[in-house]
Amino acid sequence: MRVLIVEDAADVAEAVAMRLGKSGMACDVAGNTAEAEDFLAVQKYDAIVLDINLPDRHGTDLLRDMRARGDRTPVLMLTALFSVDDRVSALNLGADDYLVKPFDQRELDARLRALMRREAEQKSDAMLFGPLRFSAATLTASLDGHPLELTRREATLLGLLLRGQGQMISKQRLYEGLFAFDDADVGLNAIELYIARLRKKIAASVVRIETQRGMGYRIVQGA
Repeated sequence: MRVLIVEDAADVAEAVAMRLGKSGMACDVAGNTAEAEDFLAVQKYDAIVLDINLPDRHGTDLLRDMRARGDRTPVLMLTALFSVDDRVSALNLGADDYLVKPFDQRELDARLRALMRREAEQKSDAMLFGPLRFSAATLTASLDGHPLELTRREATLLGLLLRGQGQMISKQRLYEGLFAFDDADVGLNAIELYIARLRKKIAASVVRIETQRGMGYRIVQGA
């Protein structure tokens, strides 16, 4: 496991790196956001420990830039600020957790491991199909790294198709997966509507949904 520590107080950064190193984590240390960006350009990290008050920019500025370019590396913010507004702001920008200085090194270690476990669990949940990535846990999907805007039912339908990758799935089976626990009076032909919506949202990719009359639907790749 590799961790980037972004902290301008050398004594704090050294103590954190030493503690995490003893527990088996490899650590890089950056004293400001510019140095941190240099590390991020050449190295992938399992987690980042990021101080809010840094000499060149706020840590939250770096966090905002990371999330804007799609970097979802778990980030634990360090702050000497006690304002609830400051902490809420950091979480809203995409921080995964925070610790208020001074903190116990054991707690930092434990929180980082919890973040990395959660990230690993979310990744293991992902289903990949060519450029398409789908999470059944969160009902979210991305295509070529770009999020797909899906309704809950569209996402559920996509998940059903992906679980049977390459296999024909009957309209009845899809209907049961989509509406079995729904009180709404929805006909079997509603599946055709949702299939059409999904097709439109993946139309620009190599992923396609095929129809075979009397058999059902399947998701495939290629021209």
